[in-house]
Amino acid sequence: VLIGGVDEYAVAADVGGGHARIGVVLPGGALESVANVPFALSDGPTAGLQRLAALLERLADDRGREGLRGVGLSLPGPVDVVAGVVDLPSRMPGWNGFPVAAWLSDRFGLPAIVDNDANCMAAGEQTVQDPARRQTITIKAGSAIGAGIVIDGRLYRGSTGAAGDITHVRIDAAGDTPCSCGNTGCLETVASGAALVRILSNAGVDVASTADVVRLASDAHPEATRAVRMAGKYLGEVLAANVNFFNPDAVYLGGILSTLDPFIAAVRSQLYESCHPLMTQHLAIEPVSLGADAGLVGAGQFALQRGLAASLEELSAPIPQSTTRNRSVRV
Repeated sequence: VLIGGVDEYAVAADVGGGHARIGVVLPGGALESVANVPFALSDGPTAGLQRLAALLERLADDRGREGLRGVGLSLPGPVDVVAGVVDLPSRMPGWNGFPVAAWLSDRFGLPAIVDNDANCMAAGEQTVQDPARRQTITIKAGSAIGAGIVIDGRLYRGSTGAAGDITHVRIDAAGDTPCSCGNTGCLETVASGAALVRILSNAGVDVASTADVVRLASDAHPEATRAVRMAGKYLGEVLAANVNFFNPDAVYLGGILSTLDPFIAAVRSQLYESCHPLMTQHLAIEPVSLGADAGLVGAGQFALQRGLAASLEELSAPIPQSTTRNRSVRV
């Protein structure tokens, strides 16, 4: 897109528990200058956002500030998009209620938007997928589990912005295992990356992170592979109820666990076993085509949309009459 001969773009970041993926996002979903950088959610919003903003400003300076239209941020927790704040997150100490979007907007002097990571992933994937697939569920399976829902080609957030929060659906296999949400027996306690770290550590396997689990399963480590398969099965059980209810065109699987074939196979197998044949007759069940970039693309597209809306508002605003002209009329 060209306005005044300038290439429009947004800068965006997709934040995880211990890292962030940053880059320049162009209209249509193309990316430039993508990088992974350390980011600790546990440091709190002020320190974390200051470091992140400095990195994004460097990207903008390198490309030229004239075309920058907005800033997008994907966060791993519930987000009130209208208010631009994180809303009761379970693993983000100090972030609850912090005005993230306003902070970024003040820093950059441009529109900023903050959204949930699964929503950003779903929106990013929708940008590049077959437009005939208008009803989709996108799963982010990483340290935690989230889902983004697209209805009639548009992201669906629900009445309070919490649509797709399947991670806290109770599942028999979880028993009374306590969850970070304060409840017990949630899907997160048996199918998330954090759960796999706990399960394998208790079994004597040397793992400290979801990345460790993925590394072992990629090397066909027996216990890790079995744990990953079970996680996929449990996710598939909960997802089947959503597929039967929603009847989507596609289920896209993203997040670091979705890089593992045994996980994908287990989810797919459980869906075919548990769903009505009409639901799976034409259902695509596949990894996100954008891979690790899906959330980054979604956050950037949201920022570009917000920037365009702000520009249109400016263009449609009434032109104030000058005081000089008013005086000349009265004379």
